Amino acid sequence: MADAAIGVLADEGSRGLTHRAVDRRAGEPAGTTSNYFRSRSDLLAGVVARIGERIAPDPAVVDRLRSAPPGRASYAAHLRYVVARMTASREVALAWFEMRLESARRPEVAELMGATLTAGFAADVAYNAEAGLPGGAAEIALLHHAVDGLLLDRLTVSIDPATPTDAVVDALVAGLLPEA
Repeated sequence: MADAAIGVLADEGSRGLTHRAVDRRAGEPAGTTSNYFRSRSDLLAGVVARIGERIAPDPAVVDRLRSAPPGRASYAAHLRYVVARMTASREVALAWFEMRLESARRPEVAELMGATLTAGFAADVAYNAEAGLPGGAAEIALLHHAVDGLLLDRLTVSIDPATPTDAVVDALVAGLLPEA
């Protein structure tokens, strides 16, 4: 049901996300979504959790990335992997951005997304330190801001569609991270 909700969010935006719309999208009888998610808040929490599952890193890939010597090149490889995960499913990425936009309109969504984003950022900072990668919390925050903009650019109308996404990531890392 959460995957159907992600599809509704991606196609119709947050205003189109209703229990009935999810039922229709999933091909289930009316009322089915309400059995899994009693309220809209529960549905939104389920969507955020499912997006997290769908964009979670593959531990084998993370192990391979961590085996490279720390430095800008390794950081760029990590970041290219993040971007690849976020763009692997346009539907999931659009739903994620819809949730971000909805957090500007609804305090309960802001609370949910704020907690999710804060925990994710803290995990990124901890991982970066444990892996010995360059940069600290400030640089990671800047890269988050830049990557969010890059993702929005690639999901919508791009200002520079001719430049490969990996080249943009490499330029961001080179510009934002100190020499190792």
